[in-house]
Amino acid sequence: MVDCCSPGTTDTVPPSTRRCPKNGIEYHNVSVRTLVHHLKQPWRWHSHNRNYYFCADPGCDVVYFSEDGEVILKSQIRTLTGMKEAPNDALVCYCFGITMADTLINPGLKDFIIEQTKLGLCSCETSNPSGRCCLKDFPHDSHHA
Repeated sequence: MVDCCSPGTTDTVPPSTRRCPKNGIEYHNVSVRTLVHHLKQPWRWHSHNRNYYFCADPGCDVVYFSEDGEVILKSQIRTLTGMKEAPNDALVCYCFGITMADTLINPGLKDFIIEQTKLGLCSCETSNPSGRCCLKDFPHDSHHA
């Protein structure tokens, strides 16, 4: 009989971070829900039962990687991954299409995003390739005092 409290059941919880097989840097996990929204041809992808991680290194062609070393490259993603693109073209907010250049022209954009987030109008989990909120990626000087 299997006991739900036995030590063996904790093995099924994936680690929240793992090292990218290409650059060796540790990155956070990402949901399959996020990943499938960014693949060019999601109907051809059949690895739903793996754990995936998001590589944020601008110099690395890997965007997603699995616990067993499968990699998904920039060329396999239909979304421009902001942190991996040219600085001014880099998307900072995927939910509302705000680029790094936009934040330089209009420093109040961060306030707009904060308000939209408070209203529950963002879709970070599926819009942002990292699956996380963009506010941590915003330029620090773009938020006025």
